[in-house]
Amino acid sequence: MIRPGFRVCYICGREFGSQSLAIHEPKCLEKWHIENDKLPKHLRRAEPAKPQSLTGGTYDIKAANEAAYQSAQAQLLPCENCGRTFLPDRLPVHQRSCRPKDAKQGWSKGGNNVFRREGIKYSNPIYPCFFDLSC
Repeated sequence: MIRPGFRVCYICGREFGSQSLAIHEPKCLEKWHIENDKLPKHLRRAEPAKPQSLTGGTYDIKAANEAAYQSAQAQLLPCENCGRTFLPDRLPVHQRSCRPKDAKQGWSKGGNNVFRREGIKYSNPIYPCFFDLSC
């Protein structure tokens, strides 16, 4: 939810006051270029275009904020495994720990309040050997 009187940056999607946004946008675009140049070529994106949302000759803040938010969201890339979206510099970090949906890893609650992980039964997922002294 966007607070009244605030404007959304079309690059990062954060909210700023009307005067602060004019100061923020050039710096944000400069930072965007620096970060984009560090990415591998297949993850680099085209420069985001500032949306023009003028309706009927008057400036509609709600429409401008929505267009800016959509522009910022369009820069996110989906994970190939889970479909969640990330900024391109954060996607490789996420993918190191994300597994395909069909790979069943992690904790799953079985019957009788027993937790399982990769075929091993534990009574307590936080302290697996607390109740089972044979660990």
